[in-house]
Amino acid sequence: MKAVVITSPGGPEVLQLKEVDDPQIKDDEVLIRILATALNGADTLLRMGRYDPPKGDSLYPGLECSGTIEAVGKNVSRWKIGDQVCALVGGGGYAEKVAVPAGQVLPVPPGVSLQDAAAFPEVACTVWSTIFMISHLSKGETLLIHGGSSGIGTFAIQLATYLGVKVFVTAGSEEKLAACKNLGASVCINYKTEDFVARVKEETGGKGVDVILDNIGGSYLQRNIDSLNFDGRLFIIGFMGGIKTEINLAGLLARRLTVQAAGLRNRSRDNKALIVSEVEKNVWPVIAAGKINPIVYKCFPFAEAAEAHRLMESSKHIGKILLLAP
Repeated sequence: MKAVVITSPGGPEVLQLKEVDDPQIKDDEVLIRILATALNGADTLLRMGRYDPPKGDSLYPGLECSGTIEAVGKNVSRWKIGDQVCALVGGGGYAEKVAVPAGQVLPVPPGVSLQDAAAFPEVACTVWSTIFMISHLSKGETLLIHGGSSGIGTFAIQLATYLGVKVFVTAGSEEKLAACKNLGASVCINYKTEDFVARVKEETGGKGVDVILDNIGGSYLQRNIDSLNFDGRLFIIGFMGGIKTEINLAGLLARRLTVQAAGLRNRSRDNKALIVSEVEKNVWPVIAAGKINPIVYKCFPFAEAAEAHRLMESSKHIGKILLLAP
């Protein structure tokens, strides 16, 4: 099969389409012939040599995909050859075929094309497993999403709005803020021209928001703490602003705040299967009802993976970037 290979750690130019061996499936796995995969920030870190794949996972980039099942392991009962699916994978999405644990496979949501379904697994599992399963975001609360125009951001806006949450977002351009507003965000803040803490306080009568979904990390930590209401929850899913900082702990104690962080990739197979099951039960019906749409900015063929990475690292996109198999 063909796969996009990281020839050495470095810039986008190290991504090359090469002929490689087909993956072999285990008894509890399925083999998916991939139609499309979607880019995630972790792919660029992997390419630069800063994010090693967990033991046993594919060395090729790609944390989600959509396609058709070509083979099933002997212990797999739910899926059969020919099923059209999408999946959360530990790696290997940038390839024509990938072996996936059966518990990480999802049916394509009704009303969504097989190609566009590649845009859902990673964002749906990330958003549901963090601010809903752990932070218990609920109807009537307020949510601040940093990077509102990202793949995760555009998904979270739609899901939270549907579930009766008032959504605040930060983004770096008027075009991105307009896109967030169109998806349902109530308060859109340009972080380049506004102080998001002041705006959050202004919009909430001085209280702050109940939950924050943060991909920045260090440089935003104190400001995020300052933006939270009593019993507020901060969930960190990325470190674009660094991993070290100094904070004043007094606000945590005074307002009973919770700070948590987690990723998806390093979780166990059983834990991923639980998240995927919860997503299918709670999120897939919302997509099927047409309340969440795939936000796809641009599609590239596998052979242009380097160009796709350049676009992602430029931060000009809104939503997801897809790669299409040969």
